[in-house]
Amino acid sequence: MRATCRLLQACRITLFTRDNCGLCTEARSVLSDVWDTRPFQFKEIDIIKSDFKPRWRDLYEFDVPVIHISKSSTPEEHPQGASKAVKLMHRFTTDQVKAKMDIVEKA
Repeated sequence: MRATCRLLQACRITLFTRDNCGLCTEARSVLSDVWDTRPFQFKEIDIIKSDFKPRWRDLYEFDVPVIHISKSSTPEEHPQGASKAVKLMHRFTTDQVKAKMDIVEKA
């Protein structure tokens, strides 16, 4: 029953990155480990190449990697909503990601 609940309330994780970022590579690895036990929708945004690049770059230029975790049914990420996002920055573990996913799913 729990697995069915998770499918109905699937999370979307948006990873904000930039080229040649070692921490971003580590973040992808952590997210891959999470995916192995708890699938989610995934989107990656390069803060330099994004359509919203000046805004995302201004927000996260010195903070990548950053992940936003939201319900998959919510609208796509936009810079003006970043302050309200459930997020993790820099270095994070699979347990931290899963804990944030729990918060989002219960909301």
